[in-house]
Amino acid sequence: MPYEPPPELAGLSLAEIASLVESRELPPVDRWSPQESGESEMRIAADGRWYHQGGEIARPAMVRAFASLLICDGDGQHWLVTPQQKLAIEVEDAAFQAVDMRMESGSLAFRLNTDEMVIAGPGHPIIARGDPDTPSIYLAVRHGTEARLNRSTYAQLAEIALETDELTVSSQDKTFSLVPA
Repeated sequence: MPYEPPPELAGLSLAEIASLVESRELPPVDRWSPQESGESEMRIAADGRWYHQGGEIARPAMVRAFASLLICDGDGQHWLVTPQQKLAIEVEDAAFQAVDMRMESGSLAFRLNTDEMVIAGPGHPIIARGDPDTPSIYLAVRHGTEARLNRSTYAQLAEIALETDELTVSSQDKTFSLVPA
């Protein structure tokens, strides 16, 4: 069955986005404890492109499959996890890119470069890093992984934040500063 990407965020209501988020079935990587570990020879570049042994992984379905197996441990090391093994993967910046966003009814929904949807809130905070002159904005995705907002998505979010004196945004009753601490 061919993959059909979800519709554009602009054409979805918050309820439809929440339904897509809830219906996505992901492998239970947080319940797996493989004894074997090694190197994947994979890298996720800062621009979100995936590579294996130096060659770009050009099939979006492969990237989506690998992305569903990603975790990031407390030391910042990213792993591809299966029930049998975990393989280290080099991540130059963030495992994902947030490529679009939409605000509706006090919630901010983001679309990732893997076509996943994430709604910012207590379980998916927005994080500002860097310095106040050149901040980088991230969104917590799952299992310690994050998405960096690309330039256009950052601009969309900044436009919302500029409406406040504190340069903050809110989603699901949680407020996030866009100024690095």
